[in-house]
Amino acid sequence: MDHHPRGPQLPPPRGPLSAAVTAYLRGTGPLPRPDGAVAADPYGDDAQLTLYLCYELHYRGFAGVAPGTEWDPELLRVRAALEQRFLSALRADSPRHGTLDDALAALLVEPAEGTGVTHFLCAEGALWQLREYAAQRSLYHLKEADPHAWVLPRLWGRAKAAMAAVEFDEFGGGRAERVHARLFADLMTDLGLDTAYGRYLNAAPAEMLAVVNLMSLFGLHRELRGALVGHFADVEITSSPGSRRLAEAMRRTGAGPAAEFFYDEHVEADAVHEQVVRHEVIGGLLDEEPELAADVAFGIDATEYLEDRLSRRLLAHWRAGRSSLRTPLEQQMSHTS
Repeated sequence: MDHHPRGPQLPPPRGPLSAAVTAYLRGTGPLPRPDGAVAADPYGDDAQLTLYLCYELHYRGFAGVAPGTEWDPELLRVRAALEQRFLSALRADSPRHGTLDDALAALLVEPAEGTGVTHFLCAEGALWQLREYAAQRSLYHLKEADPHAWVLPRLWGRAKAAMAAVEFDEFGGGRAERVHARLFADLMTDLGLDTAYGRYLNAAPAEMLAVVNLMSLFGLHRELRGALVGHFADVEITSSPGSRRLAEAMRRTGAGPAAEFFYDEHVEADAVHEQVVRHEVIGGLLDEEPELAADVAFGIDATEYLEDRLSRRLLAHWRAGRSSLRTPLEQQMSHTS
């Protein structure tokens, strides 16, 4: 795993908005007007890459970009316009449950015949598809739990204590070799993937960027703390059964012991986390701020909506025998070798 604290190189732009922001970060051009951000397709490559560039400045940043750029007021204005466009689209497009209880209940029911990505990979996925899946998910898993840590100062009482307990597990329980981002890097090594942070950013489609951007959006805004808790609940409730299927897929394809271990670890850990998040994090939050129930439900619904969009892309490409990446892994290897 790449342990160097510096971030990756800036990726190639995907449209006029990301081109302008990239030039600004490099110090070679002006920023676009915020109204240009509002006009962008909220789910498209250009808008999602631009958001990702803005958010990544709050994580490791990019090589050659000054750390203080994360608080550049002009850049924040562009980001805010894009965020409002993205949020408005999500509120309009995400299927809504009547109550938070309804939203949680839907997550707790496993369909008798699942048709999602983890079901596909478990039953018939090939090793090349598992490698693509891991390459895309690395955009989050190499900083696993980082976006959720931002909510800790915005909680108190039971919710804070329970959220901190879950995050402690995600960060290895105080052991560097058990940090989940480290375990995912080991999985990538088993799969013959480059473990450098941000390595597959340019390969990931807009659908994957949107999934990661949602976490950053919720985590960076105190007013969206309820939505962040809903998102986290969605992740923890659905993780254990999905991880069990992915562990079986890794075993079936002979991916390697570290690849199996990452998902085996999540089967056990997230089964416990699910109970803690539902009863202590959500329960504690709503005991203090019951008015946030609708925001928690929105966090769940928006997460499911974006995950469904990603799932449809992956399965459509794989069932057609095509790479789901913007650039297939084999071509990336030949370009960097």
